[in-house]
Amino acid sequence: MKGATILYTEMSPDIDWEDDFNHWYDTHHIPVRTEIPGLIGAQRYRDPDRPTYLAIYEISSPEVMESAPYKKVRAQPNAQSAWMLSNVGNYSRYVCNEIQTACNQEWSENILNSPFVYSVFYSVPDKSSEEFIRWNTEEFHPMLLKSEHWQGIRLLEISEGEPQPWTHLSINYLTNLDKAFDSSAFKAVTTTELYKKLSQENWFQSSSLVYERFGERFQKTKGKLKF
Repeated sequence: MKGATILYTEMSPDIDWEDDFNHWYDTHHIPVRTEIPGLIGAQRYRDPDRPTYLAIYEISSPEVMESAPYKKVRAQPNAQSAWMLSNVGNYSRYVCNEIQTACNQEWSENILNSPFVYSVFYSVPDKSSEEFIRWNTEEFHPMLLKSEHWQGIRLLEISEGEPQPWTHLSINYLTNLDKAFDSSAFKAVTTTELYKKLSQENWFQSSSLVYERFGERFQKTKGKLKF
């Protein structure tokens, strides 16, 4: 089950305590947060080339992030959480609200369980936002989803975040990394007139990351956490 809002957060533990970090994240950090009303579930990912981890939390609405239970969890970490959060590197945190989700099949949990996510961040000026969204919804999404290896794409607007001033995030759910990027669908997205026009803009220079699914999905079911 996906939410209208997501929390996208990255952390890099030191390799000397990477196992302790993962144990803490799976047995405390996520379970505490998924007890919050409106927090639906979460999936973790790992960079294939370095010990950097991503967690994507599914949240029912933007209001959850302003709720008293969520603010309490953030403001009152236990001693282990405080230490971990103070010592991880490459920390990022972005709260994002969904603009559109597109899939190459009817929406299902299989999309959230895709083996890979390809994340693309943009800083879009207000004057270009409408054209950027039109490119995504009318060209980028439909063209990529012609590939069987592109299961779904979510376009989101970033409402708050650090450390970079990104405004939009595209999350692409992939079944096979090499085949997705080698597909004719991926190559075709750079050939349209609108893409060529946008690519001339400095702001269109995006930042992209690839992550591989790590562990099982955390899913809240009837008030309980299912692994």
